[in-house]
Amino acid sequence: MRRISVLVALGAVVLAAGCATKKADPLETVHDGQVRLFGTDGNMSDSFGDTLKGEPGVLAGMKGTKPLNPLSEDFKRRLRAVDSALTDYTYSAESYDATVVEALAAEAARSADGPTIAKYVTGITVGGTRCESVKACLDLIRAGKDPEYRGVSLRRSGFTDAGEPSTTMYGTLNFGRDNHIDDAKTEYVGAGDESTETKAAQPPVAPPSKPGKVTGGPLRIGGLVPHTGALGYVGPSITAGLKLAINEINEAGGVLGEPVQFVDGDDGTSGDVANSTLDALIAKGVTAVVGPCCSGVSLKVLPKIVEHGIVTISMSATSDALTNIDDHGLFFRTAPPDKLQAKALADIVMRDGSDKVMIIARDDAYGNGLKQAVQADLAAAGVRAGNVRGMSYKVKDKYDPNDLNTLFRPIGHNVKQFAPNAVVIVGFEESGMVVKALKAEGIVFRAS
Repeated sequence: MRRISVLVALGAVVLAAGCATKKADPLETVHDGQVRLFGTDGNMSDSFGDTLKGEPGVLAGMKGTKPLNPLSEDFKRRLRAVDSALTDYTYSAESYDATVVEALAAEAARSADGPTIAKYVTGITVGGTRCESVKACLDLIRAGKDPEYRGVSLRRSGFTDAGEPSTTMYGTLNFGRDNHIDDAKTEYVGAGDESTETKAAQPPVAPPSKPGKVTGGPLRIGGLVPHTGALGYVGPSITAGLKLAINEINEAGGVLGEPVQFVDGDDGTSGDVANSTLDALIAKGVTAVVGPCCSGVSLKVLPKIVEHGIVTISMSATSDALTNIDDHGLFFRTAPPDKLQAKALADIVMRDGSDKVMIIARDDAYGNGLKQAVQADLAAAGVRAGNVRGMSYKVKDKYDPNDLNTLFRPIGHNVKQFAPNAVVIVGFEESGMVVKALKAEGIVFRAS
């Protein structure tokens, strides 16, 4: 078993969203002409590294952040019982918790109606009797008691008023010389603020329904999971977490007296695909959805979610634009907002001694939001305004080899002219083209 290090020193743990990022020490600032690469949750993965098989060792030393909780061996064993081929666990904890919260909210509401379930979602995570397993929480609800669910990703505190985590954990990851993540160097950093957990009054558990009076049962939960598209590589781990939760919910007696039914669906990492899939889920009687994968897709399906009253919890959409969006109280997420990741990312950039930074991002809600947040956090940490720049590139459902020259080489040229000592890439698997474009411009990456 490779060693996983955990940051527990006071100076290494970011416990509050508003705490200051460490300022760069001029004596530590790097000016050797080389560039350190940094990434985010969309590309800090072995799958991204596999897009650069023809460039051995090119990612060695690249660092980045992603929402990541230390997973117990028991949880990973249970996931592998669902999918024996599973080797990556990205967003499995968040998809597991999203599924459990929807089921508990339906049981507490005594209803399978989407808008009714939605009224109970946030309350499941705050203010009641703490419970840490599906069975324990369902037993509390069936006894007429309010639960306070603490799961795999929802550990320290519950949801905010906006229906998203008030605290979370991030992993600081490092690529090794095989272009894969070196797990031995992974560190965990806390982020968020427990005081932002909602203080609003939540509805109490509804009285038990009379036999035959359950509203709209059985509960049908649909998946909007990236089985294909740019985030298809996380589909297996998300699906494993979702299916594990369904299995354990049903082993504990199901919801509303019946087994929960799961209807799988592909969001394709695409708004068009996700909307088509959502139509199919609705036609099959789905009233609750886990997904979709990402922020841009979430924004595109939200009108249909509202129109049909589908309670929805995304396990991996992180854009800050989703925090205050008009969702009619139907959209939630177990993935933390990017304002928390931005602080964690800015911290590792500064700790590395970088003082001239280029941020290259997808031109969508996820990329632009995180780019702007990191720029702001670097400025707040003392990096001069002229020493932080951002660039965006066009988002496509599928990139082809010609895009290297038409979309990404101009970006590489601009980076070369700016001459930063750090480049932050906010993207998905197409980030490999960004790396190739930088290298084609003669930019040398720092490996240590």
